[in-house]
Amino acid sequence: MHMELLPNSHTEPDGSAVIRVLSYNIRSMRDDTDALARVISACDPDLVLVQEAPRFFRWRKKLSRLARAANLVVLTGGATAAGPAILCNLRATVERTEDLLLPLTPGLHRRGFATAVVRFGGARLAVLCCHLSLQKDERYEQGGMLLDRLAGMGVEHAIAGGDLNDRPTGRTFGRLADSLQDCWATTPWGSEYTSTPAHPHQRIDAIFATKDIEVLGCGVPVGLPGITRTDLRAATDHLPVLAALRVPAAQ
Repeated sequence: MHMELLPNSHTEPDGSAVIRVLSYNIRSMRDDTDALARVISACDPDLVLVQEAPRFFRWRKKLSRLARAANLVVLTGGATAAGPAILCNLRATVERTEDLLLPLTPGLHRRGFATAVVRFGGARLAVLCCHLSLQKDERYEQGGMLLDRLAGMGVEHAIAGGDLNDRPTGRTFGRLADSLQDCWATTPWGSEYTSTPAHPHQRIDAIFATKDIEVLGCGVPVGLPGITRTDLRAATDHLPVLAALRVPAAQ
């Protein structure tokens, strides 16, 4: 599928909504933030699941500046979720948000989830952004916490995305894919590998959806109008994952 054929966001007559969701590790905005904003803007997302958002000095101001540059607003997360954050456009009606810090393993980085419940037209959606551990056992436990958290949000349709630090053959990636749709595997589109921008060779970033969400396409938006390989290499040390999803109307 050519990247330009990705459906634009819209609401269907039956109340369902087609939305674009972007997942992106932005390395604390330590790279070319103008290139980063151009990539995000060109993807025209309704939701952006950010990993490694700024967490320290003036972190809110930095994240807000990026959101404004991409015509978005900060929904939740950042330092309050130990890095994960969610941005959205003005199509989203926000019901609630919650940032959660996960149990700390001594000697390892603190991890967390940024979560929200949003509406697009008649569609209601639970959203979770994560950045899982580099340590395999802790990562596997966090995968279970992610599934428990989604189930506990009390919303029929849900998505989760982020930097898993695991490949599709890994235990944690497999644990998530057993319960949720791996959007790339369901409807591959664009390119597959997310790390590294200069030499893509592994898929460690992903977007997942509950079974009743229709995946119209998911992948790295190489070749999308407005996105250059130069900007992708300059923006951060990961490539983004973009998905187009049709979310059924709430019952």
